[in-house]
Amino acid sequence: MRRRRHQSWSLPTPGGPTTPWERLPPWLSCFPKPLPIPTSPLRCARRPLSLANVHSRNRNKFGGLPGAWARLGAALLLLAVGFSLAARQLYTRGNPTGSLGSAAPRPGGHSHHPGVYHHGAIISPAATCSHLGRELLVAGGNVVDAGVGAALCLAVVHPHATGLGAMFWGLFYNSTSRTPTALTSGPAQTLGPGLGLPTALSTLHLLHTHFGRLPWPQLLVGPATLAREGFLVDAALAAALAARGTKGLCPLLCHADGTPLGPGARATNPKLAAVLLRAAVAPTPDLAGDALLSLLVRDLGLQGPPSGPTPALEPALQLAMPQGLLSTTPGPSAGPELLTVLEAALRSGGPSPDPCPVPLQAPVTPVGSVLATIDSSGSVLLLASSLNSSFGSGHLSPSTGVLLSNLVAKPTASAWACPLILHGSSDDTEADVLGLVASGTPAVARVMSHALLSHLAAPQTQAQPQHEQGPTPSTSVCGQGTLLQVAAQAEHAHVSSVPSSCCTFQGF
Repeated sequence: MRRRRHQSWSLPTPGGPTTPWERLPPWLSCFPKPLPIPTSPLRCARRPLSLANVHSRNRNKFGGLPGAWARLGAALLLLAVGFSLAARQLYTRGNPTGSLGSAAPRPGGHSHHPGVYHHGAIISPAATCSHLGRELLVAGGNVVDAGVGAALCLAVVHPHATGLGAMFWGLFYNSTSRTPTALTSGPAQTLGPGLGLPTALSTLHLLHTHFGRLPWPQLLVGPATLAREGFLVDAALAAALAARGTKGLCPLLCHADGTPLGPGARATNPKLAAVLLRAAVAPTPDLAGDALLSLLVRDLGLQGPPSGPTPALEPALQLAMPQGLLSTTPGPSAGPELLTVLEAALRSGGPSPDPCPVPLQAPVTPVGSVLATIDSSGSVLLLASSLNSSFGSGHLSPSTGVLLSNLVAKPTASAWACPLILHGSSDDTEADVLGLVASGTPAVARVMSHALLSHLAAPQTQAQPQHEQGPTPSTSVCGQGTLLQVAAQAEHAHVSSVPSSCCTFQGF
């Protein structure tokens, strides 16, 4: 039986709406209803965000909104998102690592193991962001919409690992055209000594412009709401704060007495919320990027604006294997090293290489974040980002709420990233799809090759229904590393992670 394609991909229609607000009515009809609000009293946070309010403060820069209906619609949308995220935060406090409905029986009695879904799924290190990504999928978005929205969410709730100041690498596989595309932030640039140039907004916007489906502002609403109204500090952020200390991070992540926020404490970043909202209403991404750079230049006392980021979409590197085509990111990522390791292993016919050989253990492991989205037709997006160190440079921009990275321009600046996707050839419409992405390990290419070869060497259990079979989990990740695995098999989406407790998956 040929695998049914659930999703039709399309690029933005030429001659369509020229501003985000002309596309606003479809938001209100397709946006998911907010989660049920608990019957116990719920204290309201501050007044709901309003894109109109932010826009009015920037009217001279960005121009006026078309009319009152747009302001009202945007406010209602933001209010709905705020209530939904508030309910999700309450759920997360009681169940920080669980997933909603992963094993719940379907109405007809059909059920799946956790991490197996009929339509699509997302997995990320933060429960709130996985939930937000799922909402975008349910709202009619594709894997790019869900992945970009979740990445912007992680920029808010996991500032120790990623953010608008981070560098991104990505790998996207379009199951309709059966083509892989690599995403790069461009060469690492600096604003000043030890301070990396922020590239996240322009990089993610480029990806969304070419492959996304939902309006760009819709992806920014949830993260902006979290930054403005507040989010709950999770165990990962609390542990990073306790290990590093709060120097340079107050009052953003500190109590009034200067002690770091602990698990369950509420944090806000209104300056970052304003940056996200400006990006939502800006007529062009260049204007939003210029506004951000202008604020950073003022904060740092620089003489003039530096050259902007140069993100790019490039053809993926590929390696033909007996099981299909393997795609990964080009240099200066670790993708070329990954292909070299795999080619050597395939030629030798021996066991997969040790993922953590002693000579390769590094004294400092780049700190980063990963996420993955997949649909049952086989479209996949893998994203890896890094600030280099925990909380990057530790320099918090007072005007933007952005933590700058300490990535510097050198050959190894991107050696922490090499997402991979194993898929069929362009004329093979029935092949399964497997995606792997890792972070937090000093030997990422070896970890990825070990995980892939282990998966290929492990036979699938014949007694298990085909749609329940998923990627074979790797049992070894160097140090505190994280490995995410996604697969599309028999019209089902599968997601898992190593270690299993590191991440939360959501799907439908």
